[in-house]
Amino acid sequence: MRTIRDVTAADPRRESYFPAIETRYGQPMAHWHRVMASISELKYDEQMKHLTAEHGFSRTHANALVMYSRGSTTARRHETPEEYFATLDPVPAATMRTIFATLQDLFPELDAVIAWNVPMLKSGDRYVFGASVSSKHILVAPWDANVLVALAPRLAGYTVNKKTVRVPLDWSVDRALLQDLVAPQLDG
Repeated sequence: MRTIRDVTAADPRRESYFPAIETRYGQPMAHWHRVMASISELKYDEQMKHLTAEHGFSRTHANALVMYSRGSTTARRHETPEEYFATLDPVPAATMRTIFATLQDLFPELDAVIAWNVPMLKSGDRYVFGASVSSKHILVAPWDANVLVALAPRLAGYTVNKKTVRVPLDWSVDRALLQDLVAPQLDG
């Protein structure tokens, strides 16, 4: 099987938000760590609400500080698509590897990356495809939901959501369908 290329994404460390937090909210991180210590007994949602309501934090900055305070120093769970696949049961792992290998065979210019903690394919700076595994199915997602509308007749046998298509964990990968999910996004 072909090796999946990896691309480094933005800094996933929660600490990477600290300079922006200090600048935007006008206090050094030592102050914000004391605030978090004073509300450490609160649940996640209550801590988020406190930071947004009492201190004007954006949800992104609040989440970074709350999660860091709870011991999560990075948002990234996997460094590479292969690391993601390795966490899966054998059947969906094989299906996911085949999906990504098929698409990279069809479109060798695409880079496989991890974004939002799932494998994605990028063309330059644009995401064009992603997939994730749940307990009962695999969700495949062309980055442009209009592709799903255009392919509606071909997707009649699948559960189609707003931006994703459910396929079985043991899906017999449909090469032509995958090609048609991605190709329109590469034209132009």
